[in-house]
Amino acid sequence: MIILMDMQMMLLDVVYFILRGCLQIVMRPRTKDIEGELVLITGAGGGLGRLFALEFVRQGTEVVLWDVNAESNEETAKLVREAGGTAHTYTVDVTNRDTVYKMADLVRKDLGRDVTFLINNAGVVAGYRLLDCPDDLVERTLKVNCHAHFWTVKAFLPQMKANNHGHIVTVASVLGLFATAGVEDYCASKFAAVGFHESLAHELLTEEEYDGIKTTLVCPYLIDNDMFDGCKIRDEAEMVLSAQDPVYVVQQAMNAILIDQPLVCIPRLTYIPYIAKTLLPWDANVATYRFVGSDRSMYPFIEKKKNKTANGAINAA
Repeated sequence: MIILMDMQMMLLDVVYFILRGCLQIVMRPRTKDIEGELVLITGAGGGLGRLFALEFVRQGTEVVLWDVNAESNEETAKLVREAGGTAHTYTVDVTNRDTVYKMADLVRKDLGRDVTFLINNAGVVAGYRLLDCPDDLVERTLKVNCHAHFWTVKAFLPQMKANNHGHIVTVASVLGLFATAGVEDYCASKFAAVGFHESLAHELLTEEEYDGIKTTLVCPYLIDNDMFDGCKIRDEAEMVLSAQDPVYVVQQAMNAILIDQPLVCIPRLTYIPYIAKTLLPWDANVATYRFVGSDRSMYPFIEKKKNKTANGAINAA
């Protein structure tokens, strides 16, 4: 009898959340005020990290910029300050857990306050097919794109729990929801990042005393920058699913963060292959991939990177 009552309540909750989700598509929920928050961004030296920094300061936050490249990180800080914001730079290799813990303590000591928003954004890709990829590059991808999330969250979550206040953002990829050929290291690392994030989100939800800590998983499609330069799907498919403008991606991610949205795929069209992957037979998904051209979409990128490397080696010689 108890299980039937619980099942009835569960079904009512499911219907309610489905209807609420549909309503939110049409009527945007109220955004939260994040002015004065302390936001730490990994991989802040360029790409999405730099754009996130600029977007967060527009919301009135103070940003802490972590990047392994000190020069590019300072450039981001310069842009933030020119925009009227406050930025603090630290040169950090997020794959080194001891360094992460030490630098987290240093941030608290330097600023006299706790980080309230953690944006795990740092990411790399090897750009080689599996059997051509050096082992150290495989390990680097996994360390940056996945392992680092463990160290940063372990460094900052305790203070968020102590204050029952915070927001953890994982910048993953649609390739953490469905895969393609030729970038096994990247897909594996992003699937791992998605799994880590979802497990963490569930853990926080089971601990009701931490209802003030929110999580957002950001899964963008191919971004129009140098990271996957040369990647290409079928021409006709690119008319409706082209590489995304980085500014648009960050704006859509910020929209999700400000309404505490748990997951955002950018663009929304990429929810379709995510859902199809779980509903359709494997061979049906393969047929779809071949039609769209996504099965071999990374091969031009890999070939282009190989040529760049070869030309670089020749020039250096």
